[in-house]
Amino acid sequence: MEYRFLGRTGTRVSELCMGAMTFGRENEASEADSHAMLDRFTAAGGNFIDTANVYSRGVSEAIVGRWLARRARDDVVVATKVRFAMGDGPNDVGLGRKHVLASVEASLRRLQTDYIDLLQVHCWDEGTPLEETLSTLDSLVRRGMVRYLGASNFAGWQLQRALDMSREHGWEPFVSLQPQYNLLVRSTEWELLPLARREGLAVLPWSPLRGGWLSGKFHRGLQAPPTGTRVEIAAQKGWSESWDVYANEHTWALVDALVEVARDVGKSVPQVAINWLLQQPGVTAPIVGARSMTQLEDNLGAAGWALGRDQLRRLEEASDRPLPYPYDFVRGAQQSRTRS
Repeated sequence: MEYRFLGRTGTRVSELCMGAMTFGRENEASEADSHAMLDRFTAAGGNFIDTANVYSRGVSEAIVGRWLARRARDDVVVATKVRFAMGDGPNDVGLGRKHVLASVEASLRRLQTDYIDLLQVHCWDEGTPLEETLSTLDSLVRRGMVRYLGASNFAGWQLQRALDMSREHGWEPFVSLQPQYNLLVRSTEWELLPLARREGLAVLPWSPLRGGWLSGKFHRGLQAPPTGTRVEIAAQKGWSESWDVYANEHTWALVDALVEVARDVGKSVPQVAINWLLQQPGVTAPIVGARSMTQLEDNLGAAGWALGRDQLRRLEEASDRPLPYPYDFVRGAQQSRTRS
């Protein structure tokens, strides 16, 4: 596995990141399975693990922590997140100083470590002044509890404001962005990716297979999601990858193209979908999650090779959507300037 710098930092991470959201979650990865997958991931050269305090209310972090306790700590780059509710109290949620400090201390205990490599704010918090959040995060780095800071699920203007404010005050800046990005969700390209490239941020895409839609289990002609898939229960759980959202002609056309390209290159559909992400400008490390060793082995096969130019073009044409205003207007103006 190749290694890439984490944005403008001097720390290098594997080109695939092991996502731990499935660890300890009902009907997904048991602790024993999770540890086996972590062992396999690191044996393949992976050194980057992503979790969050909210994943099963701390269970994922605890599973990673028990695995981490028997490893050389400095060999692994561990990322976690803070923002969402960890209890029922009024201060058990958000990016206020009280919740952030308490959450980081709890994450350190669960992870059985005295520092977090990458602490990410899981989403914007409209209820907390940005100055309070950023100054608190800066203090965590200065105290040695956190090495680097990142953002996840931010809009373009939110991310730019946070970067500018940190620059204005001399606070530790965000070095990474963790957005949703895949062949079914390419709106990340409109503002977030150009911003990340300009500011030198690492980009760590989550849901590279869009909750299973790009896993090879879905194909034209299906009338309902396959039994046991995330998509089957997404509507009940309120997850965004539900059947009603994606069972349409755009998805089936993309899946058709994925199957054709996978056949051409002799790879699986998910390997092609992840490899496409690996080749996008500015992308550092897609976050691959797995419920089983079989899924992990397949995901690992996405690295170590490259799609050809024609194959990339076919996938991009099949996944493309008309741009909304003002992005269509901006693109037209840019093209007009190039022609002139």
